[in-house]
Amino acid sequence: MAQKSILLVIFGTLSAAYLGGGSKPTLTLSPDHHPFIGDSVTLRCELSVSSGLVFYWYRHTQTSDPVAQTDGNSYNISSVKIFDGGQYWCRAGRGDPVFYTQYSDAAEMKVTERPKAIITKSNWTKFFSGEKVSLRCDIKSGEISDWEYRWFTYGLMVMRFSSHKGDEFEINTPEYEINPSRSGRYACKGRRKHGGRESDKSDAVDITLSSQKAHAVLSSFSHIWLTEGDSVTLTCEVRVSNAGWRFLWYKTAPYRPGFPQVFHENTGYYVELVLDGGDGGSSYTLSPAALRHTGVYVCRAERGEPAYHTEFSNPRPLLVTGVSPPASVIIHSNWTQIFTSEPLSLSCGVQGNSAGWRLSWFTGRGGESKCPTDWRSEAGSSCSISSASPSDSGVYWCQSDSGEQSNPVNITAYSGDVTLENPAHPVTEGDPLTLHCRYRYQPSNISADFYKDGSLLQTSTTGEVTIPAVSRSHEGLYKCRNPERGESPQSWITVRAAYAGSSLLVTVDKIVRVVIIFVIMIIMMLLLLCCFKNQRAKGTPTPQPGTAQESPNDEAHQDESQPAESDGVQSEYMPLQRGTTDAYDTINAEYIPLQQNNGEEYDDVAS
Repeated sequence: MAQKSILLVIFGTLSAAYLGGGSKPTLTLSPDHHPFIGDSVTLRCELSVSSGLVFYWYRHTQTSDPVAQTDGNSYNISSVKIFDGGQYWCRAGRGDPVFYTQYSDAAEMKVTERPKAIITKSNWTKFFSGEKVSLRCDIKSGEISDWEYRWFTYGLMVMRFSSHKGDEFEINTPEYEINPSRSGRYACKGRRKHGGRESDKSDAVDITLSSQKAHAVLSSFSHIWLTEGDSVTLTCEVRVSNAGWRFLWYKTAPYRPGFPQVFHENTGYYVELVLDGGDGGSSYTLSPAALRHTGVYVCRAERGEPAYHTEFSNPRPLLVTGVSPPASVIIHSNWTQIFTSEPLSLSCGVQGNSAGWRLSWFTGRGGESKCPTDWRSEAGSSCSISSASPSDSGVYWCQSDSGEQSNPVNITAYSGDVTLENPAHPVTEGDPLTLHCRYRYQPSNISADFYKDGSLLQTSTTGEVTIPAVSRSHEGLYKCRNPERGESPQSWITVRAAYAGSSLLVTVDKIVRVVIIFVIMIIMMLLLLCCFKNQRAKGTPTPQPGTAQESPNDEAHQDESQPAESDGVQSEYMPLQRGTTDAYDTINAEYIPLQQNNGEEYDDVAS
């Protein structure tokens, strides 16, 4: 028995020496310690001596039963699952009874779900020529960030995980910039730089790239003519794709360095950003409208980083008339519609000092703060041309260096044969309005039909129509037409309320007249009362103080036993008895002297 024990000790010592002198095995995981569900993982137990050994694999604790034992030093899990994760140890053994090596150090395997790549992009998928199109492949996988990326379109790879650039390898980034001509369905996936594990492919996104530059469109207004105090809303849009845009608003302005130049129908003009309005939205509201808002407006939109800008929109004039502007445009022809080849002369009439005022305009020639090309400039505020052309048609107004403006006027140089003579400036409520149809080659007293807002207003045999007293309802677009000669262009006629000062004077004048008439009536009634009293005095004795006086005429109608109606003297101021005729009722209006041309005042009294 003793001999057998000695032999076992000797065998164990030899076995230990043979198994590596009691050294500790090394446990490794391949391809790495962070597999995804479904990946294949190989555990390897490295030992200097491996032949003839059995390898034991443990999970969670060293004292647990081994999860596997292999004749070789590797243990493969072909498709890992979440519960395969944890700490692992290995050791080797040989003989019967088994002599073991030491346990390896623990190696932890973290099993996670396979991440799915996600394409992050802008909130829009429609892009335009010149716009930067960049997609980003995002892979969220906890602590792992060592990803490289691959891009696909319609299932075909368009960019590998890494690409060779010159003598260097270009490291992949999650961003991918699309060639502006390549519309398509894009997807991406990632691969770990260490271990080669791949993510799931992302869902595809559809990207549309246009070869055209984006255009902004400024919607038309209900009408371009406003009165101070009105409100108007301008609306801008990018009709093909209205997502992600921030809208900018501009107004025509005299040239200054840095102002962008806008071209529309081969005409160029300068614009400035509207600094006092707009918050990036697609609408811009002017409320209340003022003279300074007169001008021509355009818009454009921007989005992205760096900002991509659309083309400028079509221009829209907005014309505001005021009650008492500091200046006015003087048209020396006296009307706003002229025939082509006729002369046209404009100037600024200014209340007070005219220094610093200039004529501004927006026509087919563009917009400037000096006289149009080919016009003669007598001063900054006076311009003229001997032969107008259609391109001289447009809106003109006076503007000061401080930003004050006159009412705008819309002038039309017409190549047809019929024009409408109408007031160039707003008409005040209550004033008459006369319209005249003028013909290029015929006398101007032939018949014409006059229209307001497209509806027939009146037919005149003399070519002229007059509205005796206009109201706000008469505001609108007017034109005239002759069946044989043709029709004129339309002109907008503004009707404004009477000046506050003028209204006050009219009111005071009416009150004074009413008071005068009332005083005259009181005087006349007093005179008639005196006459009535004198007539009674001639036929009746004057009663003495302290006595009762009866009228002879009353004796026939009064019982002698009935006491007198009056105690003492009957006063001329005594209230009239019920049933008697009031002296005031006897006054007939025909006896009041009528004032000449005072029908209005009597109407006021009667009312």
